[in-house]
Amino acid sequence: MDLLTDRIREDMKASMKGGHKARLGVIRLILAAIKQVEVDERIQLDNNRVILVLDKMLKQRRESIKQFTDANRLDLAVIEEAEILVIQDFLPQPLCEQEIDDMVSDAIQLSKAESVKDMGKVMALLKEKMQGRADMSIVSNKIKTALAE
Repeated sequence: MDLLTDRIREDMKASMKGGHKARLGVIRLILAAIKQVEVDERIQLDNNRVILVLDKMLKQRRESIKQFTDANRLDLAVIEEAEILVIQDFLPQPLCEQEIDDMVSDAIQLSKAESVKDMGKVMALLKEKMQGRADMSIVSNKIKTALAE
């Protein structure tokens, strides 16, 4: 099995050799986050769990960008955006808008969801399929909109 962590480590070595300091810094943050979960839970992470870690890192950076932009610290927001690009390199191909809409509508039909109260059922069906491939807050909003109609 091709482990995502192996790919990340290889990229770290290439970044060291190539002198890409900014990219190297982000990759080290990624590996530290993975290691932290492995130590805390005393397990070796599989690709799905690594994607969860990367997804969490993306979410943190998106929140930071919003806060930095609101505080008029665009210099810091630009750094966070650059980190997002590096993290996304290790995630599966993102879903396009149409794919997200189709998956949401299929999940609503499959779960027989009728109102916003049933949102948890729909999210449960989508979370694993979309993890790391779509911003789950956007997916959540799409589900709310679809169930409110």
